Amino acid sequence: MPHLFDPAVVSAVLRHMNGDHTDDNLLIARAFSEPSAAEPSGAVMTGFDGEVGVWEVTRDGATSELRVPWPGGPISERPEVRREVVALYDAACARLGVEPRPHD
Repeated sequence: MPHLFDPAVVSAVLRHMNGDHTDDNLLIARAFSEPSAAEPSGAVMTGFDGEVGVWEVTRDGATSELRVPWPGGPISERPEVRREVVALYDAACARLGVEPRPHD
């Protein structure tokens, strides 16, 4: 069973991702969604656990769930969430041929 993070941690990460990183959410959705005729037009991070990040992806007005495994494998500590989201962003940039921005 995957590690479940405290609801306050999940809420804080989702607030940050959906408030400050909307473009990153869409980039991850574009890179990791199954190929489709319609490109994703929106993506909202809706959750995560120790094994995956979860996004709701919008295409042509319809939504679907996207579950993307953490690149470094299962996690169980709060600081690992940021590391894995950054790794997903970097992997999405590589898949799409986009220059990643520097990470602070």
